[in-house]
Amino acid sequence: MGLRRSLLKASISALSVLLALVFGAFIILIVGKSPFVAYGYLFKGAFGSAHSIGETLVKATPLLFTGLAAVFSYQCGMFNLGGEGQFIMGAIAANWFSTRFSAIEGVPNILISLLLGIVAGGLWGAIPGILKSWRNLNEMIISILLNYIATFFMAYLYSGPLMEANIPQTAAIAQANRLTRFMPPTRVHTGLFIAVGLTLLIYYFLYSTAKGYEMRAVGFNPIAARVNGLPVKRLMVMSFIISGAIAGLGGAVEVLGVSYRLMAGFAAGFGFDGVAIALIGQLNPIGTAFIAYLFAVLRVGANTMQVGAKIPTAIVDIIQAVIIIFAIAATAYVQLPSFQKVMAKIEKRER
Repeated sequence: MGLRRSLLKASISALSVLLALVFGAFIILIVGKSPFVAYGYLFKGAFGSAHSIGETLVKATPLLFTGLAAVFSYQCGMFNLGGEGQFIMGAIAANWFSTRFSAIEGVPNILISLLLGIVAGGLWGAIPGILKSWRNLNEMIISILLNYIATFFMAYLYSGPLMEANIPQTAAIAQANRLTRFMPPTRVHTGLFIAVGLTLLIYYFLYSTAKGYEMRAVGFNPIAARVNGLPVKRLMVMSFIISGAIAGLGGAVEVLGVSYRLMAGFAAGFGFDGVAIALIGQLNPIGTAFIAYLFAVLRVGANTMQVGAKIPTAIVDIIQAVIIIFAIAATAYVQLPSFQKVMAKIEKRER
């Protein structure tokens, strides 16, 4: 029964992607270009060379962190739309320590910076979690507003106390304190292993531990969970703290492995992309990893498609939007009582 439902969810995501690509082909035809040529350049841009493959992995890494952050909170029935703010706060903490405590170098500096990123993201995530649990305030609105606060706080730092000379950016993290690159000459760094390992760890926690089962029970029906003695409020706050910590770790990894400094545009869009990726991935950590990689493929390949096929990169944005629409529509359809009755009859017949 579980396998059938898992396959159904995977089919929804795969079908959504396929339909979106077909829809994108029609858009390309409308603008007078060949879809085969366009998609050829798109996939060439993502897979055509070692550098392209490396860039795709680099782009997928932060998307995976924010996607996993959204997955974790959603499993407990909490809607964390503040992944971008938590990502930024984690990056701020990691950048601050790495650049200000230069006496500590190498692995100790990296580990402490990552830990501070986790703590900063978790604390930032605790705010909407606490306000939701104890004051019943809308966590979506609060987390979105906290995104703006984090963004403007970062701008204040790289334009003021942490500014490098007269340039609105922070000082670069020292070479010894950066995450190691392991696919030269690409920019792929060890943060990719952290993201993949975290994906497997979250999957194990949610589906193979008692505490993960409790959190999912709260997300499925908080009233029933409370009646059965589960600490619903505590689990809600915990889900937001861990969700924020995941995003904060992603911010620390991004600043230590790719950007090396804070500046205008850092982390722009990562949070909301993570929410979309989590939804398309059916709120499953493994599915989210695949969708994060797909989004990275589309983004990296879009530039090559624009140059080679003379097609605007906005077409890729349209394809991403259509994937989201189809995935959510299909998910809503399979949740209808009529569809659930059909599934129940099929499962009963197979027993």
